[in-house]
Order: sequence, then C-alpha cells, then structure tokens
Amino acid sequence: MIIYLLCFLDRSNIGNAKVLNGDDNSSLQQTTHTSNDEFNTALMVFLVAYILFETPSTYMLKKFRPSRWIAFLMFGWGCMTMCLSAVHNFAQLAALRFLLGMFEAGLFPGLVYFLTFWYKPEERALRVALILASATLAGAFGGAIAFGIGSMNGVQGLQAWRWLFLIEGVPACISALLVFFLFPDYPEIAHWLTDAERYIIIKRLSGAASVGHDKLTWKESKETLMDWRLYVHYLVYICISVPFSSISLFAPTIVSGLGYRGLDAQLFTVPPYAIAFVVTVIVSWLSDRHEARSWGCMISLLIAGIGFIVEGALHPTAFKARYSVLCVAVSFSFSSIPPLLSWLTGNLRTTTSATLSVPLNVSFGGIGQIIGVYIYKASESPGYPTGHFINAGFALFGSTLALWLRKLYLRRNNQLGEGDRRWRL
Repeated sequence: MIIYLLCFLDRSNIGNAKVLNGDDNSSLQQTTHTSNDEFNTALMVFLVAYILFETPSTYMLKKFRPSRWIAFLMFGWGCMTMCLSAVHNFAQLAALRFLLGMFEAGLFPGLVYFLTFWYKPEERALRVALILASATLAGAFGGAIAFGIGSMNGVQGLQAWRWLFLIEGVPACISALLVFFLFPDYPEIAHWLTDAERYIIIKRLSGAASVGHDKLTWKESKETLMDWRLYVHYLVYICISVPFSSISLFAPTIVSGLGYRGLDAQLFTVPPYAIAFVVTVIVSWLSDRHEARSWGCMISLLIAGIGFIVEGALHPTAFKARYSVLCVAVSFSFSSIPPLLSWLTGNLRTTTSATLSVPLNVSFGGIGQIIGVYIYKASESPGYPTGHFINAGFALFGSTLALWLRKLYLRRNNQLGEGDRRWRL
C-alpha cells in the first residue's frame, strides 16, 4: 500500500503543480510557458510509456524477483520526480514524464500479479482494493501536501511547484532500499516462514494461483493471447480507466471550476479521495465475502456513470451540489477496479497466464487513460460537460460489458454440470 501510494503521489502531483500558486502566475504551466495542448501531451507521453513497458516490466519482476525489481523501479521514479523540479520548457517536461511512466509502468500490474503468489482468488479483491485505495489516499495527501508547500513559493528562489516535485520524490528513493531488503518474494523462499507454514501456504494455493518457481512456456503464452474472453476483461478495464485517469489528473482543475481558487483548490481535492478510500474498501470486502466480484464491478460502474451524468447536467454554478456528486462519482469509479482485477486473476489457471494477462489488462487500460487526458477541456470551465458525459458513457458501457461477461461465465458453469464452478463470478 505504501509503495503504491508513493507511486501514485509522484504520478498525479503534476495535476497539483499545474494550478499551484496560479494566482501569483507561478504555477508549473505558467512558469514553463506550456499551453493546454502541450500540457496534455506531456500527460499523454507518460501513458504511452506506461503501455509500452507494463508487460516487459512484469516479466522482469518474475525473472529478477519482486523485491529487487520493485526497488529498482521505485528508485528510478523517485529520481525522475525530483528531476521534474528542474524543467523549464515543454520538451523537458515531456521527456521526463515519459521516463517517469517507464519506471512506474510495471508497479501496479506487478503488485496485482504478486498477490497471486500468496493468496487464493477469493482473498484478492480486498487486498487489491487496499493497494488501489492507497491511490485515493495519495490523491488526498497530494492535495494536502500541495496546500502546505504552496506557502514555500519563492523559498531559495524556487517556485512552490518545484519544491513539490523535490520533496515528493525523496520518499520513493529512500523506501527503495527498504523494499530491496524487506519485501517478501515467494512463499517458497520466505525465510521467516517455518517449513510447516511454507507447506501449508503452497498446498492451499495449489491449482488456484501462480507459483514462484514455475517457468513461462510458449504453449501457455499462445493460449493466453488467443483467449478472446480475456479481451472482454481488457475492454471493461479500458472503460474504467477513462474516469480513473481523468479524475486523477484533473481533480484540482475540476475543483477550481467549482468555485475554489488558489490553495483552496488543492485542499478541497482531499474529501473526494478520502471518501473514495472508504467506498473502495467496503465494495471490495463485500465482493470477496459474497463471491460477487462481477456485481461489485458492474454496480460501481453503474453508480459512477449516473453520477457523471448528473455532474454534467447540473448548472455550472451549482457548486455544492456538483461537489457532492463529484464525491460519489470519484468514489465508485475507483471502487470498480479491485473487483474487476480480482475477477480476472480468479479466472486464470497458470503462472504464464497470470504473468501475461495482468499487465496486458492494465496496458489496455492505458488506452482509456490516454482518452482521459483530453476530455476535460479548459474552454469548458467551470462546467466541463464533455469530460463528465464521456466518463459517464464509458462507465455505463463498462457496466454493460461486465454484466454480459458474468452471463458468459454462468453459462459456461452450467455447461460443466451442477455444482462445478470452474469459472468464478
């Protein structure tokens, strides 16, 4: 959770930097003389790197062991975040955002994949939720930290947004050392387990999870790549990723459109993320408890879609109503992701399929994240109807796909015979 919190903090702080101390003409965008289109391009190249490097990075995690590879990634993205404090133009900003995306790409799919080495399918949604929900905490902390750092504007001749990148990059670099030495890899080699405990863990996961010593095979790789039902999972994840990306990057901008300015715009991004943390954990806990991951994903997307429709339909000056609805839409956008990922991993049978499918799923989500970069148009402030309605459309389409996928698995289970539940719901 702490690792992903630091990752998401360093990924999304550019949204805070964009508007930080804008009233004093010293925000990131104003200082670097970056247009709205150039700023969006800088966000987009991060996602291009994210898509390109997710699957290779997950393979490297398996090859070099999670502790070593994750520590390497953390040190890399921490350094890139600190380097962002030195940018002076669009070219430098875009180049460093690409490198940041390259280092961060493998973390989230890597952590979801890592869980398959330790937990049964019905135990994963809550744990994925706790990891993902730390992103909502990062959003909350990011707003609060930016609010505090905003008062450092001009200290040592640096704008506050430069201090923001410098300060938020340091924890990842320091934590990389702890991860290298302390992060557990596989049950088979965990020195803190007794032989009896190790045997119990490995036996309980037999046939239901990945195995640390398993090798990847071309035959299983081909079967995974040719399995069309997995692409339905990927398509749902694209739908989820559009609101996830747009909210993560533009929350301070959207809040600015709700009548909050300057440092208040940073501070008022905190409550939506704090509420999202609670909602995400509760939805995922219920999904695991009732073996209802498909329902958790589908209902969350449905509520999020309705929330975005209401948000876009409300009058631009209905600030309190729009802020309340934004909290609902953000919360259920986030809460749809852990059940979907747990649902996917619960229907993977081999280490090879988990190694490929999890990062491919998140890579396909990068398509949705790129779409999310461009939907909140500065010219539509303060209402941003295009952004809200596009988010609504993707969320509702994703909900429909999840319902169809659930029916597919139900039909397959029925064909196997009564009492046989090979396909998890």
